[in-house]
Amino acid sequence: MNAVTAAALTHHHAHLNGTTLHYVSAGTEGSPILLVHGFPETWRAFRRLLPLLAARHRVYAVDLRGFGDSDAGPGEYDSATSAEDLHLLVEQLGVGPVHVTGQDVSGQTVFRLATQHPQDVRSLVAIETGLPGFGMEALADVTRGGAWYIGALAAPGIPELLLAGRERELISRFDLGGAGADGTPEDVDDIVRTYARPGGWRGATGLYRSMLRDGPEIRALAESPGLTVPVLAVGAAGRSFTATTFSEASSGEVSAVSLDGVGHYVALEAPERLAEAVLDFVGRVDGV
Repeated sequence: MNAVTAAALTHHHAHLNGTTLHYVSAGTEGSPILLVHGFPETWRAFRRLLPLLAARHRVYAVDLRGFGDSDAGPGEYDSATSAEDLHLLVEQLGVGPVHVTGQDVSGQTVFRLATQHPQDVRSLVAIETGLPGFGMEALADVTRGGAWYIGALAAPGIPELLLAGRERELISRFDLGGAGADGTPEDVDDIVRTYARPGGWRGATGLYRSMLRDGPEIRALAESPGLTVPVLAVGAAGRSFTATTFSEASSGEVSAVSLDGVGHYVALEAPERLAEAVLDFVGRVDGV
């Protein structure tokens, strides 16, 4: 598979919806793909995937508001606001409908984009993500094996009180630079830099707080207007929650891929295998 070089990635800023979004683009031909990261990530979660997709497609990887090098000033950071940002970004770029890819806690954001702005979305690739209203809230229940950091991030004032100045210690717990995720020290340094800036926790805290209250609205959107675009659910080895969630939440075609031997950070760990799955799916949707 031919791929564009890292030098071909270009950085941009879009001013919209009262904020400024940073995004990276690559590729000049083919249908557009929009990549949306999770936590504790930025656009760099896709740095190895971008060139592989850009060999055939125009690809955009965005920093959600409050993440990466997007604005982190005072404002709303819930999934509804982030989805509106993406809608306006697609509109400003003039690239809709896009094949949108969301992973981890961005699941409800891309779900909102696909259901509330269906003209923007050609298909949805869900990577290691669930949806509030369909069981994702259980990830915050530490008494049943949930993740401790979700409650810490969602509690008002706690991230600023306990995590400010300790960004590297927290990020290191996710092994983004270790063998499990195949990230580099440079990836970790850059992600730590963005969380350590003023307001650097606002994106993560906003999406996790939103996750804990969005359930009724996400279920309502699944009922009407519904998620009707084709969906590819990508899961790590032995985990089926992404496919289970979107099979229940979607009224359209849902296909699933499970990547054996891969952990949660799929785009960093297995970019070639993920690219193969995404390109095959997008090609089928496009009728190529």
